[in-house]
Amino acid sequence: MTWPNRGTAYRPVAMGRRGMVSSAHPLASGAGVRILQQGGNAIDAAVATAATLNVVEPYMSGMAGCGYMLFYSAKERKLRVLDYLGTSVAAANPTEFADHVELSSSPKSPMIPGACGGWLTALERFGTLDRTTVFTPAIEHAEAGAPISIKNAAFYRAGYDTGLLSGETQAVFMPGGTPPKPGAVIRQPLLAETYREVAAGGQEVFYRGELGKRIAAAMQAQGGNLSEEDLADFQPEWQEPISTMYRDYQIACPALPCSGIQYLETFNLLAGYDLAATGQNSAETIHLFAEAMKLAIADRIAYTTHPGISSEKLLSPEYAAERRDMIDVASAARSEGERFTSPRPAGSIAPGEAERLLKECTTHFDVVDAEGNAVSVTQSLGNVFGSGWMAGDTGLMLNNLSYWFDLNPASPNVLAPRKKIEMCMAPAAIFQGDDLFTVIGTPGSFGILQTTPQMISNVLDHGFSIQAAIEAPRFRTYEGTTLEVEARIPKSVRDELAERGHQIRLIDDWSPLVGGGQGIMIDPETGVYMGGADPRRDGYAIGW
Repeated sequence: MTWPNRGTAYRPVAMGRRGMVSSAHPLASGAGVRILQQGGNAIDAAVATAATLNVVEPYMSGMAGCGYMLFYSAKERKLRVLDYLGTSVAAANPTEFADHVELSSSPKSPMIPGACGGWLTALERFGTLDRTTVFTPAIEHAEAGAPISIKNAAFYRAGYDTGLLSGETQAVFMPGGTPPKPGAVIRQPLLAETYREVAAGGQEVFYRGELGKRIAAAMQAQGGNLSEEDLADFQPEWQEPISTMYRDYQIACPALPCSGIQYLETFNLLAGYDLAATGQNSAETIHLFAEAMKLAIADRIAYTTHPGISSEKLLSPEYAAERRDMIDVASAARSEGERFTSPRPAGSIAPGEAERLLKECTTHFDVVDAEGNAVSVTQSLGNVFGSGWMAGDTGLMLNNLSYWFDLNPASPNVLAPRKKIEMCMAPAAIFQGDDLFTVIGTPGSFGILQTTPQMISNVLDHGFSIQAAIEAPRFRTYEGTTLEVEARIPKSVRDELAERGHQIRLIDDWSPLVGGGQGIMIDPETGVYMGGADPRRDGYAIGW
């Protein structure tokens, strides 16, 4: 039988047979579909989508950001990970920063930009169209100008209100000295010219050529540490994914130090409970989810960058059974929170025994083409408009992803030269047997690791449509027993959670604080592509 597509959705599920793109903006999804219609494959469409997202939501992601790509080759029936997270720069020094506020908004906050290398590495190996064709939609939008949506305007205002955007940044995005209002048009001719340079010269011009020299010089002139050598030494990495089984489905994500292992461990813990029986977003289900996530968070903080801990040990059934015994089905445990703290708060959940295991602006999009090739990408600039600093006349916003390092020398994730970071961006792919079933993901900082399993559980445990799974009310755990819940979750459920010891904190009915997911499901019987996109942001799925 075809997928039951249960659940309530206010938007229709987008459907298609020849392709599907689901991204955080309709113009970006349209750019991807345009490339599919011109004969491109999923990789071609993904790069066009990514480049256009740089134009239409420049505060979220871009060519000078970083990310992860999952690529499924239908011909090979193989899933690959492309890691295009830059490392910290060679001159990174935690003593230069007084606190995380300074680390997040300084010209010294960028990690080595990896997105350009990631996009072009994927395109060169698996794409079918030339760079100029793939970048043309983004160039056209940058030159003609992209209209500012209602949600765009809110993010522009948030960036402006920080007071941390450089003069060059404000000149491009805040013409007239004030944030643009909905319906305004922002043109980015400098970015369009940079895209033309990259389309003509490829990775070489960005990382070892004239463009790279201008990027490094511009950042150093503003007090940054990014060097020509940092750019020249960068290389994206093809990797093998990690995965776990849940309800007869295989869920895969990038390997350590990607933090996606947190939601894989969450599923291992939840495998011991019948969530279909307890009900979607019932108090019992939410409680079990929250308690499982707290245990997985503690392990992620302690072990994601630990050299002696493997994903196999963290994801072993024996370890899951041991940790599951710590869940009190009637009472909320205390969490240390989402980031490293020292000392750990009294009474909070501790990670498993090591010897037995030896702020955010991000985007996510998915693409499937007519042959069944699929791409799932999560990428980011870090905070709103990244570091707030533009690389001179390139039109590129530099990321501030060093913010995700810690400054405390006791942390396993402490900032150091040329170091790989623990990264919460974590796109997912789900398989039913040997067949690809779903690609899905979300932005949301460390909330990615809580939102993603909720969306997946809505599908696998409750049979929801991809759109209903994304739209369903969500929740997020924080330090102590704080549980942040969207106000659409009924008061009776919230009251029962409070009785179990959760400190309930209400957020909006449709809050971007719990992400902005996108996903594509492939019907197991008919092969129809079904796309879902999140109304919490400007998500839009387009089928062909």
